[in-house]
Amino acid sequence: MTHQFHPSILREYDVRGIVGDTLSEADARALGRSYGALALAEGAKRVAVGRDGRLHSPSLEAALIDGLIGSGLDVVQVGLGPSPMLYFAVATLGVDGGIQVTGSHNPADYNGFKMLLNGRSVFGEEIKALGRRAEVADWVDGLGEITEADVIPAYLDALLRGFDGKAYRIGWDNGNGAGGEILERLLARLPGEHYTLYTEIDGTFPNHHPDPTVEANLADLKALVADKKLDFGIAFDGDADRIGAVDSEGRVIWGDQLLMVLAAPVLKELPGATIIADVKASQTLFDRIAEMGGTPLMWKTGHSLIKSKMKETGSPLAGEMSGHIFFKHEWYGFDDALYAAIRLIRAVSDSGQTLTELRSDMPPSVATPELRFPVDDSRKFAVVDEVAARLAADGATVDITDGVRVQTADGWWLLRASNTQDVLVARAESTDQAGLDRLVSAIDAQLSQSGIMRGGPIH
Repeated sequence: MTHQFHPSILREYDVRGIVGDTLSEADARALGRSYGALALAEGAKRVAVGRDGRLHSPSLEAALIDGLIGSGLDVVQVGLGPSPMLYFAVATLGVDGGIQVTGSHNPADYNGFKMLLNGRSVFGEEIKALGRRAEVADWVDGLGEITEADVIPAYLDALLRGFDGKAYRIGWDNGNGAGGEILERLLARLPGEHYTLYTEIDGTFPNHHPDPTVEANLADLKALVADKKLDFGIAFDGDADRIGAVDSEGRVIWGDQLLMVLAAPVLKELPGATIIADVKASQTLFDRIAEMGGTPLMWKTGHSLIKSKMKETGSPLAGEMSGHIFFKHEWYGFDDALYAAIRLIRAVSDSGQTLTELRSDMPPSVATPELRFPVDDSRKFAVVDEVAARLAADGATVDITDGVRVQTADGWWLLRASNTQDVLVARAESTDQAGLDRLVSAIDAQLSQSGIMRGGPIH
């Protein structure tokens, strides 16, 4: 029987939609059949499946597995846990791929699927191809088996392997996400004093939205750090593949700033290594990596794209402004906020300074949050091309790795088309407010020439 997915759920990096509206159990079953056919065509026989703590994740997982075993794939169920636990299972259980049922950091009514196969992320064109396969029921029939595996003990051991950090007083905000149980078990084994918020896994997210890159969501963590006079605080998103942090003064340590701290011990051990960050990252990060003897590489935003580039360049460490941190050094190369937290403790210890001192030593800069401009999907990439052409004609210093990133005397600004929403995303950074204002004016001027005006917030 053929199956049609709602076009909005076949996204660049995963399949994700609103349960009961754009995403159903029938979709999960059809995805299992399509993925199963793709996997078997590549010689895969066995895949791992995990799920996050959303209320509809068990039923979507059951339907997905029904589709997978109906294709003849064997399934290893690893159960409830964060996305990186599923990635760990794929890396260590001798399986050929894996799927995590997760809505990531989206609101509670969303859910979706992150897919791995034969050592890669399934993303972009491959996801669209799964949709086309379902439309014509290009599937295979079989009868796979289901087994279960408890990978939590091995995962915890791996997270702590080689731990050489000092004992700190740390606050942790799990945001009721899927990392809760593992975090509790991890902290029982970590030195130091630990204070936790919202470790109970609750798919309704009753306390705050589980996205640590939005500063408002860090309010409770800041209050905890201030109240207990802690050394720093760490937060996770809904499926614990993205990390956020605050120092003892409550200042947010953004993704690129975390990467500056994390890169130092890696470059001490691997001089000259390539450290990758996405085009949204601060110029101070790329400059700092070079100062530390590393090779900075600016690359496209998107965790699947970053992972691919890491493989290509042999990079030991990469990161995104969105809080995805990828360690190949002493780890497996996937984005794992729990592991990034452990490495942050180790890096701060190694520095001989506090995280607050490391944050204070970073060059002063003022930056915009992400500015979003609603634009029709059919037009968003064309607008970026138009801006790039005008800038080239003006002789501007432009990097076109992912959209346009323009360097001026005031600093830099970026304009790129979102891969997941019908928006253009812009960001700018300068050493002072006056410079930042000029950069934002330059963005507005370019966009107005293409008939685009800034809109309100988009989620």
